[in-house]
Amino acid sequence: MIPAHRQGDGWTPSASTGWVVLLGDPVEHSLSPTIHNAAFRAYDLDLVYLACRVAPEALAAAMQGLWLLGATGANVTLPHKQTALALAATASDTAQALGAANTLRRGDAGWHADNTDVAGFLAPLAAHRQRLAGASAVVLGAGGAARAVVYALDRLGLGRTTVVARRPEQAQTLLAELGVEGDVQTGAGARSHVRHATLVVNATPLGMDGTSTPWPATSDLGPGQIVYDLVYRPAVTPLLEAARRHGAIGIGGLPMLLGQAADAYRQWTGRPFPTAVAERAAAQALR
Repeated sequence: MIPAHRQGDGWTPSASTGWVVLLGDPVEHSLSPTIHNAAFRAYDLDLVYLACRVAPEALAAAMQGLWLLGATGANVTLPHKQTALALAATASDTAQALGAANTLRRGDAGWHADNTDVAGFLAPLAAHRQRLAGASAVVLGAGGAARAVVYALDRLGLGRTTVVARRPEQAQTLLAELGVEGDVQTGAGARSHVRHATLVVNATPLGMDGTSTPWPATSDLGPGQIVYDLVYRPAVTPLLEAARRHGAIGIGGLPMLLGQAADAYRQWTGRPFPTAVAERAAAQALR
């Protein structure tokens, strides 16, 4: 990669600058530009990361345009993950299993689609692997994020996984499509599962407003548990605050965001991800 053109102590794009984009609708809330641009600067790479709002009906044209214009790669977020996979020339086993892509890199004949959400989700659990061996888990939610979580947990070697959802049929479909044996619960029937689970994961958007929570019965959480909230803004959600107050280990969504970014970054640049640099930039932006 050609070194970036420097201007004083800063950086400015040059005629040789490569670019990576985020495709989504909306994208204004995303931390990905902050994270990846800090990571590019850490190695003096001549790359820039941009967020692009793309309407669903324009995604095919956007992906083709990016390819023809020589973009280095892309991230894909809601609502485009399923369509991006269908439009890609090739795809990883993980992306195919999940039916969704969040990362695109240039291949020989077109975009190669991958899903780094699984690697991102597992990254902060590595330190707890011994505790989680054979343990039970509860996943709150049955949408796209829950799909990646259930897939990851199945490969982590946990015991039984319970999916708690407002629509049980959606959770049943999720488990069946992934080929994962698990339980489906809804409402109060899930309380005993939450109480006895070693790992509780919030895979819903509840908590992003700083007031709501996916599990109001916080007394069900306590010592010996790991409560993992995929929401990263705010850094400490009401669920995490309650879990830590009751003695549980709390993991926020930022480590997952950094983990999935790291996997994508390696694919685009061939370099290890400067996690500490990216984390500092993200934390500053969240403040």
